[in-house]
Amino acid sequence: MLTLHGSAALSAFRKAKLLANMQASVPSVIDVDAQFLHFVELADDQTLSVEQQAVLQRALAYGPKSSQVSSSEQSVLVVPRLGTISPWSSKATDILHNCGLAVVSRVERGVEYFLHSSVPLTAEELDLLSAMLHDRMTESVLPALSDAADLFSHAEPAQMTSVDVLGGGREALVEANQTLGLALAEDEIDYLVASFIELGRNPIDVELMMFAQANSEHCRHKIFNASWTIDGEEQERSLFKMIKNTHEHNPDGTLSAYKDNAAVMEGHFGGRFFPSSETREYDFSHENIDILMKVETHNHPTAIAPFSGAATGSGGEIRDEGATGVGAKPKAGLSGYTVSDLKIPGYEQPWESQYGKPSRIVTPLDIMIEGPIGGAAFNNEFGRPNLLGYFRTYEQEIQGASQKEVRGYHKPIMLAGGIGNIRREHVEKQEIKVGAKLIVLGGPAMLIGLGGGAASSMASADGNEDLDFASVQRGNPEMERRCQEVIDRCWQLGDKNPISFIHDVGAGGLSNALPELVKDGERGGNFDLRKVLNDEPGMSPLEIWCNESQERYVMAVSPDRIEEFTAICERERCPFAIVGDAKEEMHLQVADEHFDNKPVDLPMSVLFGKPPKMHREATKAVIVGDEFTAIDVDLADAANRVLSLPTVASKNFLITIGDRSITGMVARDQMVGPWQVPVADVAVTTSSLESYTGEAMTMGERTPVALLDAPASGRMAVGEALTNLAAAHITKRSHIKLSANWMAAAGHEGEDEKLYQTVKAVGMELCPALDIAIPVGKDSMSMKTVWKEDGKDKAVTSPLSLVISAFAPVTDVRKTLTPELQNKADTRLLLVDLGAGKNRLGGSVIAQVYNKLGQQAPDVDDAAALAGFFDTTQALNAEGKLLAYHDRSDGGVFATLVEMSFASHLGLDIDLDETIINRMQVAPALFNEELGAVIQVNESDVTEVISAYANAGVTVTPIATLSGDDSIRVRFGGETVLEETRVNWQRVWSETSYRIQALRDNPDCAQQEFDSLLDESDPGLSAHLSFDINADVAAPFIASGKKPKIAVLREQGVNGQVEMAAAFHKAGFTPVDVHMSDILSGRTTLDQFSGLVACGGFSYGDVLGAGEGWAKSILFNQVAREQFETFFNRPDTFSLGVCNGCQMLSNLHELIPGTDHWPKFVRNQSAQFEARLVQVEVQKSNSILFDGMEGSRMPIVVAHGEGQTEYRDEQDIAALASSAQIALRYVDNYGQATERYPFNPNGSAQGVTGLTSEDGRVTIMMPHPERVYRTVQHSWHPNDWQEQAPWLRLFQNARKWLG
Repeated sequence: MLTLHGSAALSAFRKAKLLANMQASVPSVIDVDAQFLHFVELADDQTLSVEQQAVLQRALAYGPKSSQVSSSEQSVLVVPRLGTISPWSSKATDILHNCGLAVVSRVERGVEYFLHSSVPLTAEELDLLSAMLHDRMTESVLPALSDAADLFSHAEPAQMTSVDVLGGGREALVEANQTLGLALAEDEIDYLVASFIELGRNPIDVELMMFAQANSEHCRHKIFNASWTIDGEEQERSLFKMIKNTHEHNPDGTLSAYKDNAAVMEGHFGGRFFPSSETREYDFSHENIDILMKVETHNHPTAIAPFSGAATGSGGEIRDEGATGVGAKPKAGLSGYTVSDLKIPGYEQPWESQYGKPSRIVTPLDIMIEGPIGGAAFNNEFGRPNLLGYFRTYEQEIQGASQKEVRGYHKPIMLAGGIGNIRREHVEKQEIKVGAKLIVLGGPAMLIGLGGGAASSMASADGNEDLDFASVQRGNPEMERRCQEVIDRCWQLGDKNPISFIHDVGAGGLSNALPELVKDGERGGNFDLRKVLNDEPGMSPLEIWCNESQERYVMAVSPDRIEEFTAICERERCPFAIVGDAKEEMHLQVADEHFDNKPVDLPMSVLFGKPPKMHREATKAVIVGDEFTAIDVDLADAANRVLSLPTVASKNFLITIGDRSITGMVARDQMVGPWQVPVADVAVTTSSLESYTGEAMTMGERTPVALLDAPASGRMAVGEALTNLAAAHITKRSHIKLSANWMAAAGHEGEDEKLYQTVKAVGMELCPALDIAIPVGKDSMSMKTVWKEDGKDKAVTSPLSLVISAFAPVTDVRKTLTPELQNKADTRLLLVDLGAGKNRLGGSVIAQVYNKLGQQAPDVDDAAALAGFFDTTQALNAEGKLLAYHDRSDGGVFATLVEMSFASHLGLDIDLDETIINRMQVAPALFNEELGAVIQVNESDVTEVISAYANAGVTVTPIATLSGDDSIRVRFGGETVLEETRVNWQRVWSETSYRIQALRDNPDCAQQEFDSLLDESDPGLSAHLSFDINADVAAPFIASGKKPKIAVLREQGVNGQVEMAAAFHKAGFTPVDVHMSDILSGRTTLDQFSGLVACGGFSYGDVLGAGEGWAKSILFNQVAREQFETFFNRPDTFSLGVCNGCQMLSNLHELIPGTDHWPKFVRNQSAQFEARLVQVEVQKSNSILFDGMEGSRMPIVVAHGEGQTEYRDEQDIAALASSAQIALRYVDNYGQATERYPFNPNGSAQGVTGLTSEDGRVTIMMPHPERVYRTVQHSWHPNDWQEQAPWLRLFQNARKWLG
């Protein structure tokens, strides 16, 4: 084993944060430092030559310039868990092999932490600090450097075990149920005992775990399929049948419901853009682009390990989408979080509880610091924009039906969902033919996520803490991206798709996925356990078969298509294994050739037969609540409290960490207006890269209301989803489809009855009345946390929680309404009040911030009025009568109005004279959360608009006008009852986000962004162009009929190639899909291309630095190096590198003439991934791509974690400027080059973010022009822009230059 020291492992910010955490536990620690260590295993009896040593040293030198690490005799060495092969190792080893280092068997990376203390640390203190420094699920702590050799020891497989049911009877299985964490119910234990006695043998541990996962509440939804008795009265329908009633009432437009990984509805006809399987040339395929939708929860894992729990929750939902039908394409995501009180240090709020929590779960603040990063990181690396979400905090002691109790979300809600597209011919799964090959596609098995399905079905703290932790999976999004590329290549073959059946691997691992695959295909299966790819050879059969290693799919492929399927996987470098064959007999057999036995040998009927159907007995328990009228609250104090509650406050910290522009098909994200304020009601995507049709999605939830009136909370969730969705342009209400995610503490006093009645209210009454179906959903029935503290039993129970996600096809994405007010004096804001003046405050934010619950809950009293509201809003929008729109929800109309003010930097005069009749009604009028919306209309249209809503049975009253200054005033009876500046209230609204951002990211950057709100005169984003945006300088050359070829280059993990190809296609090129495997194998050479573009993403998961591993696989591979060097030296070629491609090309400077002074790109100054719409200015440079654009300032999207320039020499930037090689700079909203965050999102010196070679033929840039070459792709743009956005000029310039 070789040991190579790497760079410093901690940035100054991360070091300071870690030190503070350590000192809180061990005050004697005075400093900490860390260094990467690389451990290299060579193939048997091999050594490295001098040249190979040099290559290895350069390959493992990556990241920012390293400061001197301060070592210490007291240290902690953290390495990947012994006995495993880490995902980092797999990708880094691949890079080294591509660099010609086949002699390297494997490389692993560890971190040595050096601990400096005022006195020697005790063994106990070292143990405490070690626990802080590693993830015990995926990492080990080694006592000495020499022990790292154990990383490469090869463990022998462990054996299966059996449970002696025949000898020990039922008690033997009861004991196994506890020790293995199976979560079997009593009737299931009886069923299994009887089944194995009938089979005449003892069950194997593998079989028991497999049964437990396949039949867990998580997988089988026993409560939703149960029969019910409520207050002694038998009920006609199960919960699931009442949900299905919505589809039976309105199947219009639904293509698949309740039977697949996601539901599917009809979309629009349009052009899908992808490469030909034969020529690799990109083009449009015009066809039906149908829409799939799915929303999952990952609550239990997120409470235990927030980053991994949220990451794998997102990853699992993405796999559900890809595994729909016989293969589909995930498109855009949503997320949601509900937690207990945050209690931010130094920012504690008067309503927050001090009830405590069990040690086994993390704090709500930890969840909201780490969880969203995990979810965003997975989406970012996979390449899916996250465009929608919600965040609620709730924790309160209330008087329950029989005693005082604490309600809240110690077991959080972590919601992940989204939409995708699928071909009409691929919606239905195909027949699995006898003899079909059964395949596992994706990453290797590892001992992570064992028993997750069962664990998530238990109330938190019911089980064993170690089993809780073991049930949390760990993610590898770059691997999932490779899998999706394989699936994409398959569905793009149309009727020649080799996949006949596909499932994702989720809860229960292969033990659930493979049996489900063959069962759903009406087949049995014979499997070979040792064919499963395995990075942990010491695992037992149970662990191999049942672990929940992520990023895997199972599928059936006919034997005559295996060769073709293999070629696809090899090109995409995606691992796969043929693990079995489909059989006629409905029998499941898993053979283990290593031990020559059969860990599973069961009739399918035993696994899926199930004991008797569950029956639930429920009784009603009423929570009366407490009186709260709000009439005596101080309005200024109430306003500040409401704006500070995370439920209402800015969600900026949740949004800018997530890529919202990837795919080039995002028409409306969360950020609104020239100041990019996160207040959008709806997320909207285009159907394709050339269309104006699209898809919309929204969310709705009102969970605290359920404590007072659970059916009302369900109706309000549906209603809020619709009032949000009304902002999009949707032809027909019946086209809307809902996902319903139900969460409850089953068995808790009164909760079962509330669940039943709420499902009934939504499924049997409201949705049928609205003509809206619920074709998909999920349930989590264990929303309770129990523990002991000082010998006392404690519990936190969530309210019944229904989260609705709404999806619909969009007729014209350009007609999407936003809360941004139009700065027109002759306009008026109208309140559309679906509450009809009732102003009920039960379960509201205003009640919560005064530690009250209230008594009267808001409700949907009239379904016809809600339908009329939606239809009328659509009609008025189609006629152009609505200028701005924002729904009323949490925080009431006060929050609605001030958010509209924030989005537009316009003050408001709010007048309640036409809304209420006396002063005591002011607070209820402002803060009630009845359904409704505020719309801005021209004064000339006010009467017509009010009449249109009145005809639909909806009350509308004027409520505000623009004030003409920066103040927001509330008046009643001629008196100003509340007044504040827009700036001050926006700072209050933003402070919660700022506080969390400052704890999570570089606090200096967080402070700069927060302080930027103080600038009342900030003009916001703008566009100043030095060229005609509508002119097409490429038109004469396109007219010639010549379409030069451009290589659209990607490496494993790259995710931005499709929109890049589309931009060049629009400019008159023939874009060709070129994978690095094509070049390294010699299948493709670069001499056929006039241009080359290196695309964005996360090549190799950025394991050897951002873009660096990709670059090194070129620099140190003779075939690739010659290809690229020859191409760069051809004077008739041009090259572009964007984001990850920019990072990669910057590391190829030794091959590219005239780039000696180029920087490399390192971690953002914020220490965070940054996704924003920023402003840049085109500099006077040599770049052929920016010809004629000099001096233009315009918005562009960025999405990167490593965009900060780092120069080898401090003179480099001056040399670049003097030779006209600086092409782009970040500028602030005043047009000045800037290093200030967030206008400069990464801290690059002098705002530099685009560079070119001396001759201008090679250009690199961190922002993404390919994602904003159409106007519709912009989150904000000037109103006079047409189809073509200014960034298309860059691509047209390339075509013009070629002539």
